[in-house]
Amino acid sequence: MNAPVATGSIVISPIPAFQDNYIWMLTRDGEAIVVDPGDAAPVHAALRQHALNLTDILVTHHHRDHVGGVAELAEAYRARVWGPARESIPRRDVALREGDSVEVMDQRFSVIDIPGHTLGHIALYAAGIDTLFCGDTLFACGCGRLFEGTAAQMYESLQKLARLPQATRVYCGHEYTLSNIRFARAVEPDNADLAARQRDCERQREKGEPTVPSTMAVERATNPFLRCDQAPERAAAERRRPGAGSDPVSTFAEIRAWKNEF
Repeated sequence: MNAPVATGSIVISPIPAFQDNYIWMLTRDGEAIVVDPGDAAPVHAALRQHALNLTDILVTHHHRDHVGGVAELAEAYRARVWGPARESIPRRDVALREGDSVEVMDQRFSVIDIPGHTLGHIALYAAGIDTLFCGDTLFACGCGRLFEGTAAQMYESLQKLARLPQATRVYCGHEYTLSNIRFARAVEPDNADLAARQRDCERQREKGEPTVPSTMAVERATNPFLRCDQAPERAAAERRRPGAGSDPVSTFAEIRAWKNEF
């Protein structure tokens, strides 16, 4: 684990997995929770290294790189598994949908339905510690592919997240930030905040540090997929396909299609 972030009495740390995944671990007083454990092995190693007991597993969506380690970890530690109600999640104990909450480590995580990347994808937001776990829906300076949902669904899901407080720390599932920034600068080359973000993130990666979490304020200022109502994004979509910049949803659809080709 590296780059822990203390949020009150809870510490949140990334556990790198596969090529670019992050499994998020929350720890307090010898206990641990993990979010989206696609691989059990690095979680076992982190738990042993820090003498932690795994009590809960939180899952945002069903993709293998987010659930591949769930069954093994649940069996090994008798951990409770929380996951989206509309998806098949290994060893799920509690099915979650919007309006539900997860009560762990004296924090309340509200469940937000965010279909688009997958149809049953959820996010988990804890107002008490300004923390959002959003899986593969909202990335640092990007968003997930539309594997199951529509552009309209994904746009609305991102707008839900964008309405969270600006101080919210955004914990996504992958280290995609620099490639996302390169695309964002093609969409909006004159965005000074975006240029500054690129410099900051390049320095972080040169040091071997993760570029996440970001904050919702940073995402709203630099993430093209949260800015589809803004003139630069709509103009960029219009240049690619006449009529695409006519409204935010069609702008989003065109920019997402562009990103697929980038």
